[in-house]
Formats: sequence, C-alpha cells, structure tokens
Amino acid sequence: VQLQASGGGLVQPGGSLRLSCTSSGRIFSSSIMAWFRQTAGKEREFVAAIRWTGNTPLYADSSKGRFTISRDNSKTTVLQMDSLKPEDTAIYYCANGPRHSYQPVNYNYWGQGTLVTVSS
Repeated sequence: VQLQASGGGLVQPGGSLRLSCTSSGRIFSSSIMAWFRQTAGKEREFVAAIRWTGNTPLYADSSKGRFTISRDNSKTTVLQMDSLKPEDTAIYYCANGPRHSYQPVNYNYWGQGTLVTVSS
C-alpha cells in the first residue's frame, strides 16, 4: 500500500484548503483512512478518519464543524478544511489502518505529509 498526500499550502486565517490522499495497492474495504497532523516538538495528532467504504466519519474535537473527511473515488480520500486557524498549521499525514483509532500507532501505512500553513 502506498499513500500520497497533496494539497497543502499557505492560506490566510478563515480560508479553506482541500487535502487529497491518493492510494495505490491493495486496501481492504473494511479498513480506515485517516488524517493526522504534526508540528515540531509535538506528537502526531488525530484529525479525522473514515471507513474505506465512505461511511462512519470520526473527527477530533478541534476538527468538528470545520473539517470534512470524505472518499472522493476508489483511490482518493479528501480532507476539506474550512475556517482555518493559525493553530491548524502543521504537516498533515494520511494513513490507513484496520480499525478506527485516535492513536497513530494503530495505523500501518502512511503518506509522506503535506505542509499546511495558516498565516496572514
């Protein structure tokens, strides 16, 4: 399994970004696609997750109401981020694992990360 994250960039506070995670290889339909983020000196933080089939989305409290995770097609998982705040600045990673979990250790496959910077 290989995951490729893209879509990061510089955006002003209150703006939006759409991150994509493109998958290749054999992914089980029962598995979970997730987004995490990480800043320097901090642990990787759960952002959102969704089943490969596109249902049962799960969000961190900091993401609820602003971020939306979805499955765009058979290979792409999307994180739509609206009302962005400076504290959302981080490297965002997509991941695949066997079950819903807030812990990065429970995900087996990771993309390379895409940088999101929220600043005026």
